[in-house]
Amino acid sequence: MLTILGFTMIATFLVLIMLKKMSPIAALVLIPALFCVFVGKGAKLGDYVIDGVTSLAPTAAMLMFAIVYFGVMIDVGLFDPIVRGILKFCKADPLRIVVGTAVLAAIVSLDGDGSTTFMITVSAMYPLYKRLKMSLVVMTGVAAMANGVMNTLPWGGPTARAATALKLDASDIFVPMIPALAVGLLGVFALSYVLGRRERKRLGVLTLDEVLEPQEAETVLVGAGGSGTGSDKKAARTGGSGSGTDADAPEADSADDGFQGLDPNRATLRPKLYWFNALLTVTLLTAMIMEWLPIPVLFLLGAALALTVNFPHMPDQKARLGAHAENVLNVSGMVFAAAVFTGVLTGTGMVDHMAKWLVSNIPDGMGPHMAFVTGVLSIPLTYFMSNDGFYFGILPVLAEAGQAHGVSSLEIARASLIGQPLHMSSPLVPAVYVLVGMAKVEFGDHTRFVVKWAALTSLVVLGAGILFGII
Repeated sequence: MLTILGFTMIATFLVLIMLKKMSPIAALVLIPALFCVFVGKGAKLGDYVIDGVTSLAPTAAMLMFAIVYFGVMIDVGLFDPIVRGILKFCKADPLRIVVGTAVLAAIVSLDGDGSTTFMITVSAMYPLYKRLKMSLVVMTGVAAMANGVMNTLPWGGPTARAATALKLDASDIFVPMIPALAVGLLGVFALSYVLGRRERKRLGVLTLDEVLEPQEAETVLVGAGGSGTGSDKKAARTGGSGSGTDADAPEADSADDGFQGLDPNRATLRPKLYWFNALLTVTLLTAMIMEWLPIPVLFLLGAALALTVNFPHMPDQKARLGAHAENVLNVSGMVFAAAVFTGVLTGTGMVDHMAKWLVSNIPDGMGPHMAFVTGVLSIPLTYFMSNDGFYFGILPVLAEAGQAHGVSSLEIARASLIGQPLHMSSPLVPAVYVLVGMAKVEFGDHTRFVVKWAALTSLVVLGAGILFGII
């Protein structure tokens, strides 16, 4: 019964948010609360929620202060050269912009943190997508898939969890997987090329002069708290009618929606402190990778230092905090709402029953192919549950089943990384709410767009792993 209720709860949540019948926050709270009552454990709902909130509180704190930190870095102009460089490379071509999004997300993902990757990528690319009226779900989808592949880095989380759960060396898991993961990343770039061609066909190609045409009322980069209300001059398009829409790439909102672009004269710029801010950011990311301090503590210290140095006057600090308050509230609220979902899913035992049901239904004839089975199962399982739940709860069971049929734990561990491109868009991953929140994309729209492409990317990695004899 718990198995059926678990799958029904997850399906109900996904259907309601994809059909936009409920907001993600409301669905994350109300649906699990209702199912907790159905299970007959309504009296323990408070305990489950508190357990979930306790486990996710460090993540929420990290996201809150990371948003403030990178928001301040955006305000002071740290990423302005990146945006200008990407714009120069992309030449206002939608195809190049989509490919550039994938490349940028992959590079920034080297720091191992999805939230950081999404904040930097969206901050750099959002103005281009808005100015050219490109599909924002293409941006979020491509960024999530690129980050999902790169999330398998040993310091990214999944590889370390697999190594810990099976008592293996992380390098023994990751290094042999590099060729397959490289193919997966190339697959993301190829997909971004295809999606970019669709956007180019839909929109045409603008000239740099049209994109850089001055706008009297534009203020600061997205997230910097500007209140520009000026209308955007509609740029002429060439090479396409611009009237068609693509079912796989919903057209961006035609209304300008208070578009905020790069204003080279915004009052928050601190050009004299550019190298200080760059050094501070590099030091922060290095400390995060080297694990000198817990990530929430690092971002808390970094945000406080960035605010103090760049905006020494209290009114200016309050203004910057107020400017980013909406993003902070949206993301932290979503994380704590997700804590209700995960708390109920885990506390009631639904996750355990779902996992045991899946494992018990693996045909005996598939025993010698348990690595392949693990790779296939990792795609839906890492989407429907947290990485901790999968790697510490499910993976050891799969590894034990594999060993009984002569399949090594190393192969099982490598196969367990297959689902990460899809996992990064899971409603249980806090970072995805940073992505859709900063991009101003409905979570349901992002989910509907990305699931099929991310699952395809995972299958590409699995196929490459089998082809190269890694899995």
